[in-house]
Amino acid sequence: MHAGPRSIGNSGISVQPVGLGGMPLSITGRPAQAQAYEVVKAFVDHGGDFIDTANVYCLDDADIGHNERLFAAALRRLGRQAAVTVATKGGLRRPRGQWIADGRPAFLRASCEQSLTALGVDVITLYQLHAVDAAVGLAESLGELRRLQQEGKILHIGLSNITPEQLEQALAITPIVSVQNRCSVLDQTDFRNGLVALCAARGVAFIAHSAVGGHQGHVRLRQQALMKALAGQYQATPYQLALAWLLHKGKHILPIPGATKTQSILDSLKATAIALTADEVAAMDRIG
Repeated sequence: MHAGPRSIGNSGISVQPVGLGGMPLSITGRPAQAQAYEVVKAFVDHGGDFIDTANVYCLDDADIGHNERLFAAALRRLGRQAAVTVATKGGLRRPRGQWIADGRPAFLRASCEQSLTALGVDVITLYQLHAVDAAVGLAESLGELRRLQQEGKILHIGLSNITPEQLEQALAITPIVSVQNRCSVLDQTDFRNGLVALCAARGVAFIAHSAVGGHQGHVRLRQQALMKALAGQYQATPYQLALAWLLHKGKHILPIPGATKTQSILDSLKATAIALTADEVAAMDRIG
């Protein structure tokens, strides 16, 4: 299987095959800060070195930057700032807890400046456009990200929640090192529409969020007959198998499961040890 380190596209950055998605640590139902710190500590102590966050991983507009500040503080306490790649995003607002796209250049610039402060860094390694704002257009938003890159405030540009057509459009404007979309054995949309394959062909990393199906997916995975059978065979959880499936689907795929408990992220990291057969991968392909 391809469970070795993953390259973040053409960035020259290599990370371990399973990252940590930060959102559950900062939205409604988030754990206490001490528990969140323990999750981060467990992740990095066991070799994890890629964390995905966003300025809007928070409760609402009054709480912007919560997740970024949490990770910055946790890594600072652990003395691991230099050893972990932290990616963040801009381009959404959270009025009254909603998720609203805002890709205006001035807003992206202000968001990037806020993220630099929240993360406590001079440059953001990977800054991702969180969503395309139809009222602004991808080209205009990317133009501002390019300016921020030229000013040395961000190192690499990524995209999130996009289509294959939007990736092609973006690549004609500026180098893109990553695409982050929802993807799991339960939601194989981006395999079917060609986006995962396009990323591989163009040297772009595919970062899979909601990698075990999201909140509702946990229940479906536990109930799915094939996953239950394979779990017994491998002495693994269905969640570990779902991550292992993603790792088998391409060397450019980086799953980023979320976690609010230490044991959850430790279990996720064990997915790299599961060597599925080609027939098992093909059978799991038919689930979604």
